[in-house]
Amino acid sequence: MKRPLLIFISFVLVCCNLRGQDDIQNILKAGLDDATTFSKNYIAPVSEGIIYSMANGWYNSGEAKKLLHFEVSIVPNVAFVPEEKQNFRLNTEDYNYIQFPDGATSKSVASVLGHNEMEQTVIVQYQTENGTETTNFTLPQGLGDENLNFLPTAYLQASVGLVKGFEVKARFLPELEYDGAKTNLYGAALQHEFTSWLTPEIFPIKISALVGYNKFEASYALEQTQIQANNQAIETEMSSWIFTAIASTNWPVINFYGGLGYIKGDATTSLKGTYTLESGPLHGQTLVNPYSVDTAVNGVNATLGTKLKLGFFRLHAAYSFQKYQNVNVGLNFGY
Repeated sequence: MKRPLLIFISFVLVCCNLRGQDDIQNILKAGLDDATTFSKNYIAPVSEGIIYSMANGWYNSGEAKKLLHFEVSIVPNVAFVPEEKQNFRLNTEDYNYIQFPDGATSKSVASVLGHNEMEQTVIVQYQTENGTETTNFTLPQGLGDENLNFLPTAYLQASVGLVKGFEVKARFLPELEYDGAKTNLYGAALQHEFTSWLTPEIFPIKISALVGYNKFEASYALEQTQIQANNQAIETEMSSWIFTAIASTNWPVINFYGGLGYIKGDATTSLKGTYTLESGPLHGQTLVNPYSVDTAVNGVNATLGTKLKLGFFRLHAAYSFQKYQNVNVGLNFGY
């Protein structure tokens, strides 16, 4: 069995291969329009899940740090994949050349986060100067082949207090390379506590607002499959924004916090390389960097969490209610 695919993500404490399947190249046999349509449906769930996941974990309190007070954190995240995102409906009426061998016009097939219980083979029927010809290929599997129904991320994060209730935050993971994959993650956020202008006796609950930005870049070198190719790879860029209001208690040891916000993001995933096609409607042609697909995300986010202060050490855990439900925990050091 071929290795499952996707886009690679590897972070501190959480290491997971997410690769776009090597077999994704074979979709070029169906022509550029069909390849783009299939890839957009196939890849979109993992792009959405990562965007939602990395937008979380920016805060664990509504209280902004005092001037030059700091916190350094290790924050792993897990986004859970909804069952309906593990598959998508392939309707042959949306394609120019793809057909099912049994004559069906629509079937549920695996997305990059799912799994086909049985191999799904499709037929490509096209016209040449010699008449009607056909070729076929097997649709790619997804991560469900490894019983993986979640998307992990993790990062190092630091924050420092500024003047007048402002706190600036940054997160990153250095560029990592492993088994043909490269990844890079960085982000920044700004939090402002409105209640810093009031005295605790008047308003003991801490209320603030935060805006955060993340950027994720990855590439994965594909293996040779049924198509003659050189320098073949999948490259992806994702960004996410979160705008949220935060409220928290202000007790000495254990506190509770919550946030209500909005997540916005986008992703572009591209098939790179040079491909020479020996069959299909583009037979005899050589394609360079054949296509890219875009994914956009917009959604509401609600978070509930708790934080434990143990002097210089702190622990927090939070659950976010959103399209891809999320859990994040953190080990924090600072004052």
